[in-house]
Amino acid sequence: MDRVIIFDTTLRDGEQSPGFSMNTQEKLEMARQLARLNVDVIEAGFPISSDEDFGAVGEVARQVGTLPGSPVISRRPTSRRAG
Repeated sequence: MDRVIIFDTTLRDGEQSPGFSMNTQEKLEMARQLARLNVDVIEAGFPISSDEDFGAVGEVARQVGTLPGSPVISRRPTSRRAG
């Protein structure tokens, strides 16, 4: 049977809109709602863009990506160096 995979980019592309941004708590709330809607993959953000986004992507992965039946939490590739 064919199946449609839902890949949501709201947490990344949604913030590209002028005047719209989400803090970590808002991203977590949105990710939880997307999980409740049974979205298959959530692109959680672009962590290289800022320390705040880096932390938010990690929190979404920890708090939403570990729930039973959770969606896959994706992110844009990043190259963060220590120090």
